[in-house]
Amino acid sequence: MLALGTLMLVQAYFASRDTADRAFDRLLESASLSIAEQVKRQQGQLWMDLPPAALKMLASNAEERVFYALYDAHDNFISGNAELPRIDDGQGNMRFTNIQWHDMSLRLGVRRSQLEGWRDRQPFEVRVAHTREGREALTQTLFQGSMLRLIAMAILAIGVVLLGVRMALMPLTQLRRAIRARDPRTLAPLDLTLPRELAELRETLNDLLARMRRVRANQERFIGDASHQLRTPLAGLSARAELALRQDDPRAWHDALGVMRGSADKTARLASQLLSLTRLNNPESMPEARDIDLCDIARQAVRDALSSCHRAGIDLGVETPPHAVIQHAVQWQLTEALANLIDNASRYGASRITVRVGEAPTRLEVEDDGPGIPEAQRLLVLRPFHRGMEGGQGSGLGLAIVDGIARAHAARLTLVPARPNAEPPGLRVRLHFPEESTS
Repeated sequence: MLALGTLMLVQAYFASRDTADRAFDRLLESASLSIAEQVKRQQGQLWMDLPPAALKMLASNAEERVFYALYDAHDNFISGNAELPRIDDGQGNMRFTNIQWHDMSLRLGVRRSQLEGWRDRQPFEVRVAHTREGREALTQTLFQGSMLRLIAMAILAIGVVLLGVRMALMPLTQLRRAIRARDPRTLAPLDLTLPRELAELRETLNDLLARMRRVRANQERFIGDASHQLRTPLAGLSARAELALRQDDPRAWHDALGVMRGSADKTARLASQLLSLTRLNNPESMPEARDIDLCDIARQAVRDALSSCHRAGIDLGVETPPHAVIQHAVQWQLTEALANLIDNASRYGASRITVRVGEAPTRLEVEDDGPGIPEAQRLLVLRPFHRGMEGGQGSGLGLAIVDGIARAHAARLTLVPARPNAEPPGLRVRLHFPEESTS
């Protein structure tokens, strides 16, 4: 509106100046015609008797200075109060132009005419000029009138726009107040009547609230399951300690301490897995991925688990290409995935575990010779706290963590038998990384 108003004011000024020029040009034309009617031929020469009214019509409150001159066909000055220049260009009997004459800005009008006698039709020119004070005063008057009208229109337009914006934003104000008035603990959908243009926003908010309700329900279920999983070993520790305190035999104490140590290790492992799963489910704590060597990750995972597997009599090994296999990934997540896969295999009866790094496509896999997972259970084991077999020593979080890490890297997780026709079939867990992410 400001740009448009400025453009309209500029246009109004030029229109006012053009109107003033046309009005005063008509006066110049009338004055020159009045003078031309008084031109006569006397004693072989042009002569005129200038009436006072011929120049009074150019007078205004601005008190302009008026000049006139009579010239013959040979551009000889005959009469007048100033020698005014001629206009060489232009056509027609009446021409106008702006000139600078003796440090004054003048508007000059030149009329070409001739005597009206039937015997002598000698041509001549009447030149009339005046200063521009009257024109500028009329221009200012016309422009001020236009400017006042434009200002009035602008004020009215601003009022209408403000009123329209206020009315248009009123539903948003209602929506804001409704959101502010809600209990921050509730995720119930918004039930608010809104115009068609804002109904989509309400539905989007309700969809967001629905997703948040599902997330909260999953979190509450996860917290309940985690509490149960932690409470069970802690209660076992407490009961075992109480039972040991009732014994006087040091051997009984030693046996109780061994059992308590195993329960403590299991509880610590469970707490570590719970923290890993929480970090995966928190997008704000996701570190930046970088190019890493999968071979180094696999060798480090085997070194970290080698001592525990050796004590359990498990043959743990690694197979990698002779060169580096680079993948854009988060290092701690891939390390955690391999650690969980090795731990799962060792807890569920495997005697041989192999960690591999493959190419074309880039992949990480852990293969064991354990009992494997039935096909009907392969999707269920990806859920938190779901064990693949009864009596297993695992917490039910290992494969859920691996699945979360695979999804974070846009990788495809597959669970297939390592030896489909053998017994036990074993298990091969493989992470296929997308080709566009490799280097």
